[in-house]
Amino acid sequence: MSCAHPSPFDLDSQEAYGRWREEKLARYPSSLADIMVPVEDPRRLSPGEKAAILDRCRRANMAIYRSRLGSDPDKAMVRALGEQLGLSRLDHNRGADEDAITSLKVQSDALHQGYIPYSNRPIAWHTDGYYNAPDHQIRGFILHCVQPAEVGGENELLDHEIAYILIRDENPEYVRALMHPEAMTIPASAPEGEELHPDRPGPVFSLQADGHLHMRYTDRKRNIRWRDDPLTIEALGFLRSVLYGKTQWRFQGRLEAGWGLIGNNMLHTRSGFEDGGHPRLLYRARYYDRVRGT
Repeated sequence: MSCAHPSPFDLDSQEAYGRWREEKLARYPSSLADIMVPVEDPRRLSPGEKAAILDRCRRANMAIYRSRLGSDPDKAMVRALGEQLGLSRLDHNRGADEDAITSLKVQSDALHQGYIPYSNRPIAWHTDGYYNAPDHQIRGFILHCVQPAEVGGENELLDHEIAYILIRDENPEYVRALMHPEAMTIPASAPEGEELHPDRPGPVFSLQADGHLHMRYTDRKRNIRWRDDPLTIEALGFLRSVLYGKTQWRFQGRLEAGWGLIGNNMLHTRSGFEDGGHPRLLYRARYYDRVRGT
């Protein structure tokens, strides 16, 4: 996206927004099947497979690949896949493995205990890394399934640009409120007296230097502060109605063994699940990059 022209995300550029909105909605996938791409081996994408993944990410900020890897536990595959798509700057978050790629499974050790991603509990709507510092925001991620749960573990997905459209169409002032630099604050975290991060205030919607829209959001009910402003609270209420109300724009499905989700950090959830004889295992890689060319 060129910054030489008026940004469609500038609230004073209604014409630019209208053109972008019309094109976005005209090209948007109509079902979960429309964002799926069959691939032989994610470690070595064919030109056609790569083009298809990039096309889905350009249109919907996400793609699901269905590979023939099955339950192959090769973690190096995730890094190799990311590099083919312009994803290279990995986020070394606290729960990740030494290679910065997280093994998402039920874990009860001291490091992971109490964190919902390492439990079988449901995870509400969020974008990844919403508690990160402003200069370490998560732009893209890969979620690869090695072993699905016996029951549950589905995801709901919503393109953050679609959420922006629905909110702006309802009331542009809601967007302005959600772009305030103190709209959403994640309070300081200091388990056992060790500060992991200070207060993290920031906007929900923001514009990146390259002109792309970024969203930072969590629907958690505890350990979060929203700006004490009537318009912000009203905007938050409408955003939640978008997330939980009836809409044609959400996708829902479950990753099976050898499948993966690639996205520009769109909104997503995870339902609760039950493990069987083979515990659920997914690999998650978070990046400071967007998928190349999207």
